[in-house]
This record gives sequence, C-alpha cells and structure tokens, in this order.
Amino acid sequence: MKFIDMAIINVSSGNGGHGCISFRREKYIPKGGPDGGNGGKGGNIWITAISNINTLTDYKNKKNFIACHGKNGKNSQRTGKKGKDILLKVPLGTRIIDFSTKIILIDLIQKKKKFLLVKGGKPGLGNTCFKNSINQTPYFRTLGQKGETKKILLELILIAHVGTIGLPNSGKSTFVQAVSNSKTPINNYPFTTLHPYLGTVFINSKNSFILADIPGILKGASKGIGLGDKFLKHLERCFLLLHIIDINQKNFKKCFKNIKTIHTEIKKFNNILINKKIWLIFNKIDLIKNEEKFFYFFKKIKKKFYNYRTYYISSKKKIGTQRLCQDLNIFFKKKNMFF
Repeated sequence: MKFIDMAIINVSSGNGGHGCISFRREKYIPKGGPDGGNGGKGGNIWITAISNINTLTDYKNKKNFIACHGKNGKNSQRTGKKGKDILLKVPLGTRIIDFSTKIILIDLIQKKKKFLLVKGGKPGLGNTCFKNSINQTPYFRTLGQKGETKKILLELILIAHVGTIGLPNSGKSTFVQAVSNSKTPINNYPFTTLHPYLGTVFINSKNSFILADIPGILKGASKGIGLGDKFLKHLERCFLLLHIIDINQKNFKKCFKNIKTIHTEIKKFNNILINKKIWLIFNKIDLIKNEEKFFYFFKKIKKKFYNYRTYYISSKKKIGTQRLCQDLNIFFKKKNMFF
C-alpha cells in the first residue's frame, strides 16, 4: 500500500427537507385543519481517527463526499426522513485544516474522537407549526436550509514515542525490525525505506512504546537531495529521537562528520526537532575488528558528546538493543510520556 500523508477533499452536507402545506381531508371531517409535516434534517459529515490505518491512501482518488439530503415533509404531520450521515475514517495523528483559511480545525490524536466537518441543513417547517388562534388555516411553510460545503486539507503526522534519524544504510530499519513488530524493508542499498514505518516495542505485557522509522537523510536534504526532508515532519510528535550512526567506518572521523550533517539538516527543517532530546546510537559494533582503535574512538565520543546519552549496539546481532529499549521505557515512564 502506497504511503500518502496529505490529501485534499471536498465535503458537502445534505440540504434540509422542505416543510409541507397540507390540510386534513377525511370523510365526516370537512374542516380538519392543517397537517403538513416538517422536513428532514440534512445529513452531516463527520471525521474520526482509528488506529488500524496509517496512510491517507483512501483519499487519493476519491475526493468528493456528499451527504444525503433530508426528505420533504408529508401530510398527516409526517416528518421527512433525515439525510444519512457520512463518517470519514483517517489515521491517528491526522490534522484537519480548512483549505481556504489554513486554520487547523482539529488535530485527531485520540482514538474514535468524532469531529463534525460540515453540518446538515436545518429542515423546513410544515404549515401545522404556524396554526394559531388567529390563523386556523395557514397556507405557509418554510424551506429547508442548504448544507455546508468545505474544502479540507488532510495532513497526517504519525504518532510515536521515539523516532529514528540517520544517514541511509546506517541500520535504522534493521534496528526497528529487531526490537519491534515493524515490517520495514531491509536491503544493502541506500533508501530501502521509502516512507515512514511504525512499530510497537513490547517490553512486557503492561509496557510498550511506539517507534517510528523514517527514510535516511543526506546532506542537502533541505534542498531536495535524496528523498529530501518531507518525512521529517513525522518526528514532530516524538518525545525522543534516536540518531543511528554506522560505527563501521574505515575512518572513524567520518562518524563525527555524519552526526554534524544530520543535525544541520534537522536544524534547517525546523527548531522543533533540533530542540528534542537526542540519543546517539552507534550501530554495527559487531563489524569492528580493531578494538584498540574503537576504544580510542570511544574516548573521543565521550569528550565531544558529553551532553548526549550514547549507546553501542549491533542491531543485526541484537547486542545492546534490549538494554536500550529498557532505558527508553524507563525514560517514558519517568516523564509520563505515554499516549
């Protein structure tokens, strides 16, 4: 299924049904009086967020949603049938934006919370409603009101506790797949991950957290190089970022350069991400042959990145991953950062 995180739709609620002008005419009751019924209310269009979808693919081709009109009132004081409502379902984390004014109408971050996009038109009143002591035979009714029409922008920003950042092939997807139930693809070439994936990390039967894996970032991503920075917005809701770094470099100095590259691109995107808590995760330690060189590098990291929490892991061999996940769980518990 193709990942779609933005869609524009048109929504129109139903018109209200018209009131009816009618008089009771039955045998032996020649002057029965008015009995025109009211019209039915126009159908509403609601929107709700559910947890078992994570893309806006359903709104890629179908753009127009029109609720049913209310039926007109009938004689014998019969009210017209109400127009059927429409309920649109979107992923958790979808922002509903008025396309014309650019105002955010609601941010759907709670399961099954319903929001009224457009309200159905009010029904017209039948002539029964206008009967009084002065006017016993009103030849008057009101028409149903027209429904609303809006152009809506749907913008999905995934909800996760922690997100991964890093260069392509640094082992982000391998890590996410090793510790969670994510089905993110893994291959030995850049940009295997073409769109964000979510995975749940289960610590035990009571504790779990959600992990987001986004495509790798290259130098110049803010200018559109590689896959650009269009997926970085999916990290905005994360409480913490894991910067995955490939430590298996011929020249360890490359690691420092790579860390700087990622932080620069994040900063260019917006200040929200760069101000988040970032842990440095040095991956692929199972491939390091020169231990003396590694310990020299380890001391350099401690000195240069003393204000960062650092971990040394192998996603492939699952070395250090369990401890990292336990520490993440403790971090979220202490800060009470659970959805």
